[in-house]
Amino acid sequence: MSSDDTPQIYLITPSEIELSRFPDQLARCLDTLPVACLRLSMASQDEDHIARAADAVRDIAHARDVALVIDSHVLLVERLGLDGVHLTDGARSVRKTRKDLGADAIIGSFCNASRHDGMSAGEAGADYIAFGPVGTTPLGDGTVAELDLFQWWSEMIEVPVVAEGALSDALIRKVAPFADFIGLGDEVWRSVDPAAALKSFAAELAQ
Repeated sequence: MSSDDTPQIYLITPSEIELSRFPDQLARCLDTLPVACLRLSMASQDEDHIARAADAVRDIAHARDVALVIDSHVLLVERLGLDGVHLTDGARSVRKTRKDLGADAIIGSFCNASRHDGMSAGEAGADYIAFGPVGTTPLGDGTVAELDLFQWWSEMIEVPVVAEGALSDALIRKVAPFADFIGLGDEVWRSVDPAAALKSFAAELAQ
């Protein structure tokens, strides 16, 4: 957390990355304002495609001292020179992943809206817990991470928390006092000017 307790931005890549265009968009975003962490979150299961994207994104992120984690693919972290992994199965594989990747790797755990999973993941060695979606979305099973979950977490638990998923300006303002990081992905990339959209969301955080 920064000294004024404003949450930091945790940027999530699009699920489809167009290598002819996306690296420039990403560089502009990272040059616009500070980003705490970048997550490579691709739908593709093609290892070559993921590797090419990771190479492009890693160079841009690391040149700006931004940590880069990848969704789920634990075996690719060391191979691709990444900083860690974002696990999507709650607490189930945190302990083994920590053992496999070592103490210095960043390990995050997405726990949907489960307080119990979040606590278990933290105890197992996760560096951060992500809850979401914060807003309603047709994706997933309809579960929403309610504001009171973040309020409770911020009062009771020291493990940093990311609020992500279907965020609007209004939801960002509501959850910001209780989150260490705000996870922004499609909210930024669906804009014609992602850097401007990111700047606009950051302005909401500062209010």
